[in-house]
Amino acid sequence: MQTLGCSPRLISLLNVSPLHLNLRAFSSSSSSSSSSSSSSSDYANQSRGGLPRFFSETLPPYKGGVVRVKGDEFWHMTKVLRLGINDRVELFNGKGGLVEGRIEKIDRIGVDFEALENPKLVSPQNTQWHIFAAFSTLKGGRADWLVEKCTELGASSVTPLLTERSQSISENRVDRLQRVILAAAKQCQRLHEMSLKPPIGVEELLPLVAQSRLSFVAVAEATPVFNTLSSLRKEQTGVIIIGPEGDFSEKELKSITEAGAIATGLGPHRLRVETAAMALLSTLMLWSDSQETVTS
Repeated sequence: MQTLGCSPRLISLLNVSPLHLNLRAFSSSSSSSSSSSSSSSDYANQSRGGLPRFFSETLPPYKGGVVRVKGDEFWHMTKVLRLGINDRVELFNGKGGLVEGRIEKIDRIGVDFEALENPKLVSPQNTQWHIFAAFSTLKGGRADWLVEKCTELGASSVTPLLTERSQSISENRVDRLQRVILAAAKQCQRLHEMSLKPPIGVEELLPLVAQSRLSFVAVAEATPVFNTLSSLRKEQTGVIIIGPEGDFSEKELKSITEAGAIATGLGPHRLRVETAAMALLSTLMLWSDSQETVTS
């Protein structure tokens, strides 16, 4: 049986110590605006399918406060959706902040947004998975699709992984992926924007495996992921590592397993980088969520 062939050997590292990757910082809440605090259980109740939502790094600090919205969000608001003065919209800052308001003024370069309530601050979810994927060689929008779906499924971050067969990623591509992540966060009503982190190499990952309480590596003919999970207790923070097209080299894979990763499989078929990422991320998010339900 073969899990991954010409596409990735998948490695997921669960529960990396926050001290060694600043995992807590990936989803830290904004403290720059005064706001009322909401628990993560309120997250799904924030305007699901309601008002149009737009991104702004700065939110009004209180009811009646006004902020300026420019750039792409201004264009989308006025030219695409054709919103006008007094239309109600929401702003979010990607760090859990959300506020409802109205368009107070429109000119050629931006709109003034007036808050109709005090901002809310929603805490990040406890379950956090961080993706390390060697996707620099992906073509035809496949990298876009990978980060878009990671955002929708709830990954906390995506980091380009540099390997012997995937050695660089251009700055222009990073800028594009940032835009994809923002658009996906708006579409799926996500308040905590997924982070796109600077690239790292395999050697930099090895200490994370060694420090983790639980880590996985997906390889051909390994124990299926559900069999592995059934014998483990829930861990809320983890890392998923995806190899490049052509797979990890033998040296890379050996170094990762020797660092302490548990071998696990994703089924009998060869999976592309983005398919493997979605398969494992979906499995782990649903597993963590079901464990939360049982223990709460």
